Amino acid sequence: MPGPAAAAPRGESSQTLDRGIRVLETLAEGGESTGLTITELAARLGVGRPVVYRLVTTLEEHHLVSRATDGRVRLALGISRLASAVTPIVRSEARPVLRELADAVGATAHLTIAEGDEALALVVVEPSWTDVHVAYRSGARHALDQGAAGRAILAGRAGETGVVGTDGELQAGAHGLALSLSTRAEPTPGGVEASVGVVSLEPLDVGAVGPRLERAARALRGVLR
Repeated sequence: MPGPAAAAPRGESSQTLDRGIRVLETLAEGGESTGLTITELAARLGVGRPVVYRLVTTLEEHHLVSRATDGRVRLALGISRLASAVTPIVRSEARPVLRELADAVGATAHLTIAEGDEALALVVVEPSWTDVHVAYRSGARHALDQGAAGRAILAGRAGETGVVGTDGELQAGAHGLALSLSTRAEPTPGGVEASVGVVSLEPLDVGAVGPRLERAARALRGVLR
């Protein structure tokens, strides 16, 4: 009878998993709504077409990718199912970090991620000790090039560091400060583009708030790992 030694070599198994993940990442990063062909995927991954074909077939069986009649491969709804299971965990672990930030600054704190050309407020926490604060809700969206949260993500994408501030861009009289969770030198685990920030009805002191944003950013990078 075959014993444990008959199992697939660990290196080979890990390589297959790694390639499957790279297929999903390539489709996600490409941003092409029309998808990619097997040939295009093979070229981007630097492997042969038969390898990619086998990977795509397996991923398709698990509803993680789909193939159109023209053979182009796209991410499938199974990815959304997995993402929806992870989001509540991220929100639960991020909330205490944002609670500490919001109460320390006396301003609404938020974790924002990039989705296409938009910034999505994934988690929002209002300060507990003041009734005078900006009303901002989880699920709010705005253009990436508007507001401190989106501008901070763009700054991180460009390799820039430091706190980004805006005044009245999304709401009259509101002041925002935000910091990207990643830069080219230190990408966010999982490749998620995100920022942490605060928004207030009063001007914010970068010197005082900046270190708190940096502390929150370090903690949230661990949450997104």
